[in-house]
Amino acid sequence: MAKNAIQKIAMNAAENIPYDKLMLSQKNVRRIKDGVSIEQLAEDIGRRKLIQSLNVRPVLDGEGEETGTFEVPAGGRRFLALGILIKQKRLAKNEPIPCIVNRGQETSAEEDSLAENLRRADLHPLDQFRAFKTLSDQGLDPEEIGARFFVLPATVRQRLRMASVSPRLLDLYEKDEIRLEQIMAFSISDDHARQEQVWERIASSHTQEPYYIRRLLTETTVRADDRRAVYVGAEAYEAAGGIILRDLFEQDSGGWFQDAALLEQLVFDRLKVDAEAIRAEGWKWVEAAISFPYGHTSGMRRIYAEAQELSAEEIERYDALKAEYDKLDADYAKAEETDEAIKAKLDQLGAELDAIDDRPQSYDPAQKAIAGVFVTLAASGKLQVDAGFVRSEDEPPYTETGDVDEGEEGCADGETRSNGDDDGDGVVVNGKPVHDALGDDGEDDGIKPLPDRLVFDLTAQRTLALRNALAGDVDIAIVAALHAFVLQVFYRFAPDTCLEISLKSGSFSQVDGLAETPWAKEIAERHEAWGRDLPDEADCLWNFLLGLDEASRKALFAHCVSLTLNAVVEPWNRRAKALEHADVLGRSLQFDMIDAGWTPTVEFLGRLTKARILQAVREARGADSAQLIDHMKKDIMAREAARLLEGSNWLPEPLRIEVDEVSADAGDAVAGDMSNEAALDGDAAELPAFLADDADPSSDEPVTIDGNETDHLQAAE
Repeated sequence: MAKNAIQKIAMNAAENIPYDKLMLSQKNVRRIKDGVSIEQLAEDIGRRKLIQSLNVRPVLDGEGEETGTFEVPAGGRRFLALGILIKQKRLAKNEPIPCIVNRGQETSAEEDSLAENLRRADLHPLDQFRAFKTLSDQGLDPEEIGARFFVLPATVRQRLRMASVSPRLLDLYEKDEIRLEQIMAFSISDDHARQEQVWERIASSHTQEPYYIRRLLTETTVRADDRRAVYVGAEAYEAAGGIILRDLFEQDSGGWFQDAALLEQLVFDRLKVDAEAIRAEGWKWVEAAISFPYGHTSGMRRIYAEAQELSAEEIERYDALKAEYDKLDADYAKAEETDEAIKAKLDQLGAELDAIDDRPQSYDPAQKAIAGVFVTLAASGKLQVDAGFVRSEDEPPYTETGDVDEGEEGCADGETRSNGDDDGDGVVVNGKPVHDALGDDGEDDGIKPLPDRLVFDLTAQRTLALRNALAGDVDIAIVAALHAFVLQVFYRFAPDTCLEISLKSGSFSQVDGLAETPWAKEIAERHEAWGRDLPDEADCLWNFLLGLDEASRKALFAHCVSLTLNAVVEPWNRRAKALEHADVLGRSLQFDMIDAGWTPTVEFLGRLTKARILQAVREARGADSAQLIDHMKKDIMAREAARLLEGSNWLPEPLRIEVDEVSADAGDAVAGDMSNEAALDGDAAELPAFLADDADPSSDEPVTIDGNETDHLQAAE
């Protein structure tokens, strides 16, 4: 039995038809503009010619005969683009156009138009990445590729970066086992081995978010906005051979410095140069470090620069400028309309007055010869120079009477320093020497010195009488106590007080980052301001304090007393009553750490156990919020907990004025009256989106450039 013959398919014929014989069909299903514009398509056809034929059908007359013209139901955008080229005189009206002619018309024009658009498949993104990479390998730069395909050069760079990801990961992306967002995150690094290592680490993890991939890829790098990177600068770092990782898909604040060791060396090299330049100004020593612990200047006396005195001509000019400024300012305030000319003149006069006020300051060369400078990096990355610190071993030698052996120096009120008796030997009482009764009488004939025991008895009586008198004069008693405090706080060698008052102030230098807190900075600024105002010599201090107004005296007294406060809990130092008093004092001050600016940071939470982190979230936001993060690894949990706790007014137990008894077990319910109880009433907070790419906090240990210590950079994202 013969088999039925299979009918062969006959393709529609291809013909070159002059453009002026073509017309756009109204049966084209595409009505809405989408994708590349027709103008861009015209430019593309003008560059590479037509690479896809038009689908046309002959136009028939009433008797079914071809009229010689053809309609275009599929390929209308190409037809219109060709029309633009003709209008631009770049293409002839009768230019033959490659066409596929459908004379059989077995399907409708609308169906052909729909099929052409629906059956067309866009490139897989990976194919586009690789195609751009091929063009780049052929010598085209991102700008040229972008111009040819009407995309921004930045987009081309993104595609090229993703094409450079490990082939193994790209294969997984091709199989839909990795998402596009993850490939974008992996593209930060060019290290294929590291990319694959990170993927192996997270492949079986619950956390595969792009931000986490970026974090793992940059955990051994230093962020470009880190003060060390800012100090060295990207240009110097790259000139030394360093590589900066950049995220082309999200804001990266300048990227990440990949080679931390190189950056460390560059920081130290530049610090050494800057330190030597400062030392050349005449200082005895310069100590440089990326950062210093809080209290590193404890026990050192501070000297300050003084502004140059104004000459008579400068004073006269200043007064004239000030008078002119005040007059213009008054006229400007009265004017109904803004006068730009007067405003500009005021700005000019203000700048001139500021220039006079900010005249150069200088240190006494003799003081610089015994003093030194601490050079460090500010949080902004700029060099921070703290000058004028005198170490105890560099202080001028003291005589047995306790005076500095540097001659007589005048005080502000005309008094002079006393160096004791003429020979500098023995004891001075009330300004007069008392010789040892067992020694030389001092006279062959006449009255002998009083015995030591009698002197003791008499001065004891005087002491009690003075105590009694001092108790009756509150103002002088406050000045006397303040005098003793200031001597101990601001003057290194100053036993010149008859009050046996001891003042101690802990530095807590072992706490990392304490110097960067707002409280430490405010205390340091206040201390420096008082240090500049106080007289250089301790002998002049008493009259200075008497001359202060009451408000200033109280402010200085409060500053000195505040430095003695110690509410630190130390396991080896049982100070229960003292710590209870700290709570009493805090309540009297209506003090609260939240109002003072404390917040639970990622660094703080990272030092807690997972149970403690969950307990904190449960206390602040409720059990539902804690359940959102209880499955996470500790570092991710700390980051998300910090976001959940933001604005909750939550405090850990040691920072609460009234410490509640809170169970350390994360599974137990929270007991006690919390200061942020109202926060527990709301709904559970939603887990923040994994969009941010925050840096993990890092700390820096001090380094002495001229010594043996070094400061190892901390890997920071």
